[in-house]
Amino acid sequence: MQTNPTKNPYGQILESTTVVGGSQAINLILGVIRTKILAVLLGPAGIGLMGLYTAVTSTVSAITGMGIESSGVRQIAAAAGTGDASRIAHTIAALRRSALGLGFIGMLMTIIFREQLSRLTFGTAENSWSIALLSVTILFTAVSGGQIALIQGTRRIPDLAMLSVLGSFLGTAVSIPIIFLLGNDGIVPFLITLSLMGIFCSWWYARKIPIVSIAFRWLDTLREIKGLLSFGLVFMSSGLMLTAAMYFVRILLVRQVGMDGVGLYQASTTLSSIYIGIVLRSMGMDFYPRLTAVEADNNACNQMVNQQTEVGLLIAVPGILLTLTFTPLVIQVLYSASFIPAYEVLRWQILGVFLRVTSWPLSYVLLAKGKKLLYFCTELTANSLHVLLVWISVGYFGLPGAGMAFFVLYVFYTILLLVIVNRITQFRWTPSILRIMALACLSIAATFLLPHFVSQISSLVAGALLILISTAYSLRALYQLAGPTWIAASCRKLKARLGD
Repeated sequence: MQTNPTKNPYGQILESTTVVGGSQAINLILGVIRTKILAVLLGPAGIGLMGLYTAVTSTVSAITGMGIESSGVRQIAAAAGTGDASRIAHTIAALRRSALGLGFIGMLMTIIFREQLSRLTFGTAENSWSIALLSVTILFTAVSGGQIALIQGTRRIPDLAMLSVLGSFLGTAVSIPIIFLLGNDGIVPFLITLSLMGIFCSWWYARKIPIVSIAFRWLDTLREIKGLLSFGLVFMSSGLMLTAAMYFVRILLVRQVGMDGVGLYQASTTLSSIYIGIVLRSMGMDFYPRLTAVEADNNACNQMVNQQTEVGLLIAVPGILLTLTFTPLVIQVLYSASFIPAYEVLRWQILGVFLRVTSWPLSYVLLAKGKKLLYFCTELTANSLHVLLVWISVGYFGLPGAGMAFFVLYVFYTILLLVIVNRITQFRWTPSILRIMALACLSIAATFLLPHFVSQISSLVAGALLILISTAYSLRALYQLAGPTWIAASCRKLKARLGD
């Protein structure tokens, strides 16, 4: 079990963020290389086709996976906390067997309903056999998901970080030649290769975890699986609704603005979430287990949510301003000039991303408190609204309307969660968070509006100045929160890892 260099709660948050962030930074570089090459080789239509294939397999995986990857983390962490080697081994065996079985079910369902999936997605059965071939990625994803749950449940965060880096590197190195040689015909082999690299890397690190040998009957497996599914259904429903919502959004876009529009939307969605994914992923790895441990104490829950929100905002705002200021340049560097029409979509999505940082810690309160039905209804409402907003706004504003819909969605979602969590725990943001939010809103609004009132050069200069001010403010605030003790402890830990 991994330990933090200090018991300072802000230090804990920064520790998980830096470990995850380091791996994500490397993945970002690899992703930039991969995305740039794919954009040049495939163009917007090819990227859109890849996005639709991914949406199909992700939707089926969400349905047949039954949320056991997320519930598996919870089950294994609980078993590991007891120190009972036999219980840990029983939970791991159940997780692996259920992941394999559900993966096979997902693969078979995709093959059986390949024509229906193709008609629903593309309006024709022409792509049915490509979808059938991609069914193997559902099996690979399920198995690797079980292995990742094992690693995360035992809190081997450095291994989890290295796993993602190795998977990204191998996937890039092996898959890019396929697209180079086959073009659009290589999209299916490309996606299969990526998933194969994922299962190999997860196995490589999962095998390092010591597990005692036990005699485990299938009756015991069924008992463990019941526990996995009881909470896994909540995660499954959430993941399914999000995946299905994105799936239907893409269908709406392909009907209203064409395949190129789907590719542009895919590019803007990817760019808007690259940086913020570091903050949000650290929540899932560290914040949620800690919040669950104190769920019976409302004051402790509220304090922890405020701490996570404060650190999340301080880390996220400079990156949001950076992306917003240099959007056209970012698009051309990471994709190509043909993706410039994604500019307006991305700008609106970034506004939504800011609200995403503030709302996600609140959503974890519902899970930690075991409010399964309430969480389900909240997610169902938000995802249904997203699809409705895209349908309306794209009809009025064209492709930029998809970005506007994302922003409006998170305005609604943040307010909704604030009301719900306040009813449950009497939660309120602290004055320091409100101050950070006010400053962030002013700087983000100014950066968003500047291109409409001044020249491009003036806009870039003013944006760069705001980025520098925001970065200096965030670094100073983070130092004050974590304190010199955390800095010193982190430096000692880094030296120890480097063998100094």
